[in-house]
Amino acid sequence: MSLVEVDGVHVVHKIRGSSLFGHDRVYALTDATLTIAKGETVGVVGESGCGKSTLAKVLVGLQKPTSGTVRYAGQPLSALRPAELGRTVGMIFQDPSTALNRRLPVSKILRDPLDVHQIGTAEERGERVRELMNLVGLPSSVADALPSQLSGGQRQRVAIARALALRPALLVADEPTSALDVSVRAQILNLLLELREQLELAMVFVSHDIQTVRRMSDRIVTMYLGRIVEQAPAAELPHHAHHPYTRALFSATPSLLHPVEPIVLSGPVPSATAPPPGCPFHTRCPKATEECSLALPPQSGPDEHTYRCIHPEITTGVTAS
Repeated sequence: MSLVEVDGVHVVHKIRGSSLFGHDRVYALTDATLTIAKGETVGVVGESGCGKSTLAKVLVGLQKPTSGTVRYAGQPLSALRPAELGRTVGMIFQDPSTALNRRLPVSKILRDPLDVHQIGTAEERGERVRELMNLVGLPSSVADALPSQLSGGQRQRVAIARALALRPALLVADEPTSALDVSVRAQILNLLLELREQLELAMVFVSHDIQTVRRMSDRIVTMYLGRIVEQAPAAELPHHAHHPYTRALFSATPSLLHPVEPIVLSGPVPSATAPPPGCPFHTRCPKATEECSLALPPQSGPDEHTYRCIHPEITTGVTAS
């Protein structure tokens, strides 16, 4: 059984429309379906506004689906009590300077989840705080420090430790290094890799940096305009990507080890309030034909590599390492 199952999840927001009393609908997430196995890291990539963060919020219960279901170990997310959910999934937010309470010292920030969920005795909670600090490489000297007295990298380590306080099976990281200096990003990424192995965590890693996602992940999910358009083993990308959009993303951030011919996308990204008919990518796709605008392509490919495209790139040869 999979640790997490997302089945046909839609998230639709209502916003004030152009008329006085009318409302527009924002299709933030459309028919999202995926599974996450125990110990697996799933990377999620796509342009801004594609639904990455919405999917992350759905997974941790911060966003209720308009329709569809999310299940943990076969149990619906909606049936889990907050205490049960907190012990199942933890989240690392993008900016640690705003994600942490600036008035609380580090030790109190880490102890709060334990106090709220009444984990162990007071002595055991104090020991767990010390254990968490050691786990993420924080010296004991910062236990009484406020977030404002820490560096950006230290603040993110505190945020990671807090997310792990209740020993969750799944860690959702939403752009966890984008607010950090380049000099400390690698340290935080290496820490996440070490924690994944040490604690046997499943992880969802959301980022704009597709090369970082490739390094961090076992499997990569590509999203466009609220839809999942391709899911593939990270080792098969970029050279064996089937969807033109996945190829375009990799070509925009080329790797010296895995060079890809640049793909230029013309035209603006369609509005999430009025998605185009058919394939959502057809308005910008260099391979699009009239057929692409008539109906949404069915999901194709084996379970380990699926895609939605009627003109996929199918290549043969050795898988990229």
